[in-house]
Amino acid sequence: MLRKRTISWLPYHFLLPSIILIMMINVYPFLTGLMYSVENGSLLKAGDFIGLDNYAKLMTMPDFWHSLYFSSVFAVFSVIGSYAVGLGLALILNKDIIGRGFFRVALLVPWILPSVVSIVGWRWLIGDQTGLFNTIITGMGFEPVLFLGTERWAIFSVIMIKVWRSFPFMMISLLAGLQTINQELYESAHMDGAGRWQSFWYITLPQLKMITVVCWILMTIWCFNDFDTIWLLTQGGPANATENLIILAYKYTFSKNAVGIGSAISIVSLVILMALALLLLKKQEQE
Repeated sequence: MLRKRTISWLPYHFLLPSIILIMMINVYPFLTGLMYSVENGSLLKAGDFIGLDNYAKLMTMPDFWHSLYFSSVFAVFSVIGSYAVGLGLALILNKDIIGRGFFRVALLVPWILPSVVSIVGWRWLIGDQTGLFNTIITGMGFEPVLFLGTERWAIFSVIMIKVWRSFPFMMISLLAGLQTINQELYESAHMDGAGRWQSFWYITLPQLKMITVVCWILMTIWCFNDFDTIWLLTQGGPANATENLIILAYKYTFSKNAVGIGSAISIVSLVILMALALLLLKKQEQE
């Protein structure tokens, strides 16, 4: 006679506080933002239900499309740059070099430092008039470079600093992946006459594919939603050149008191990121 299986609810009781906390931190703000996005209210008073009018208005706003374009450019180049730097350093630190332990810790500093501390330091370096770099440049008799004062230099600067802040995450993740690769694969490839480049292309990269996809998804989300790096450096300037979607939503919500538009921008950002993450995961499953 089969014994009836009983379900133990004790584990769920232990999980309940965490579930409630997640609901409070993530689900409630999302539902609140979704509600605001279909209303015409402000920070001071509740609004009326207007359906998808805020979303329709977004489609006609030039600053929305500009911010979407910059968010995409910022995310793509930041992810590619941080991945390239992180992978290169991970390959070096995976070898038996002198001071490997020290460098593994030291290279995490950009990731560990609080945003305000690191970005204030960068502003001291690349400030348009009194920055260290421009002090050296003008001391050599050249014109100062407006790293944060012209559109092209500002875009380059925020991407470069984001790469500097992000590469340690890529480095430590890829280093962990490298250490799980079976060394016999490289030995067999070497016996078959494969060189370093062939081993890297046909063994290392395929073995890192899964962790690469995860890193790309996480870093894309973080870069697409980056607020502190851009805000502390340029506040979206000059002339809104570095204004991404999250800063645009912030300005509409708190500067222009258009909570509905700001919430709609946030929801659109969420949909874009979810679609991108699902697309990458689906492609990974197919391969």
